[in-house]
Amino acid sequence: MKLSKYIDHTQLKPEANKAKIKMLCAEAAEYDFASVCVNPCWIETAREALKGTDVKVCTVIGFPLGAMTTAAKVFETKDAIEKGAEEIDMVINVGMLKDGEDDYIVNEIKAIKEACGDHILKVIIEACLLTDEEKARACKDAEKAGADFVKTSTGFSTGGATVEDVKLMRASVSENVKVKAAGGIRDKETFEAMIEAGAERIGTSSGAKLIG
Repeated sequence: MKLSKYIDHTQLKPEANKAKIKMLCAEAAEYDFASVCVNPCWIETAREALKGTDVKVCTVIGFPLGAMTTAAKVFETKDAIEKGAEEIDMVINVGMLKDGEDDYIVNEIKAIKEACGDHILKVIIEACLLTDEEKARACKDAEKAGADFVKTSTGFSTGGATVEDVKLMRASVSENVKVKAAGGIRDKETFEAMIEAGAERIGTSSGAKLIG
């Protein structure tokens, strides 16, 4: 796979405005990234800006805390797909996972996957808040629920992706599920280390620098 196609070119800062989203899309088209990852209010702007390219529009659901109700996340997902999102990155309910409520986690992911239809669903486990046992369990729950990817981090918590987490997550799921590393990947060395550890998608705002 082309190195550029590993990258979800990301702009999720609350202060990002239309000009920044358009710049993000222009860079993604220029470098031929896999997708742009934007907050839901920018889906239509990104779709318009990426017309005629094969760069996908990815958005985030239940972001960044994951503590919304399942019904709210499902509604948000349906709305996002309707507006043109082609990939969905959702945040699990971390507190429920820590309470051992695996049925809740599985059922929530299943409901969101159903709302996604054929679109790719990536499940953010927020690894920096979890023990290794919880990380493995979250990944297994995601696979059981039909997720396409498990993803390390939102980039908005206490830490981002680590090579160790990517390896652990890769080992916790079958080959049917891919791993996305995100959060703090800003140089070529880290980018390459994440791919070597088993990541098949990289969420970063430094895409141009990584493959330039």
